[in-house]
Amino acid sequence: VLAVGFSLYVLTRQTDLYFAWTVGSLLTASFLGGSYWSAAVLEFLSGRERLWVNSRPSIPAVTIFTFLTLIITLIHIDKFHFDAPLAITRAGTWVWLFVYAFVPIVLTILFFVQARAPGEDPPRRHPLAGWTRSVLIVLAALFFLLGTALLFAPTAVAPYWPWPLTALTGRAVGAWLIGLCTATGQAAWENDKLRVRAVMVSLVAFSFLQFLSLARFGSELAWGSAAAWIYILILLLLALVGAYESISARGIADGA
Repeated sequence: VLAVGFSLYVLTRQTDLYFAWTVGSLLTASFLGGSYWSAAVLEFLSGRERLWVNSRPSIPAVTIFTFLTLIITLIHIDKFHFDAPLAITRAGTWVWLFVYAFVPIVLTILFFVQARAPGEDPPRRHPLAGWTRSVLIVLAALFFLLGTALLFAPTAVAPYWPWPLTALTGRAVGAWLIGLCTATGQAAWENDKLRVRAVMVSLVAFSFLQFLSLARFGSELAWGSAAAWIYILILLLLALVGAYESISARGIADGA
């Protein structure tokens, strides 16, 4: 995840050489790279948890995202660099296919094995603030609608997106939105500050990285459109909710 994020977020102008497929839009490439890096934050923090319930919110989101990305890859297989001149480009593309073919299967198996392990969830002792949980529910619904629309009709939805998208990049963005939908929706369902702190920190990272993407490649954004300002509002809400609940969770953990 860190490597893919690096090829998109740092080597943004060289996706024809260092990514599995060429991303023409710099803002799209940076958006995808920032999404991967925020997912790395989620996975790292979840992997450090000692209690299953505190890492559980990360697994469905990652599993669903990887499964959708595999489908997108197969749909647009002709766009991928399997026959690129450079060996490093071809190797990276085959690694991409291998990862997305096997990770969803492995995560699904591990999730059900862990879910069947003996024991019970500890009680929810620290519920989310009412307003943050409400925002998460609304955002999850919005991400689901937008993500589904981009996955099934990317060219029809693209004119309403705040920057240019192709069929492939539209579906790639849609997969990330469904991943966000799953993470925010499950965070609202778990409704415990300690259980979802990894998700909350990753939302802050996601917002920060996407704002930095706008600072770098904001010329691609249709600033005069309502969609652009809705996008910025969503990033602000994710940052606000994530920061508030992350700080609250840290205070609880320090007190314990």
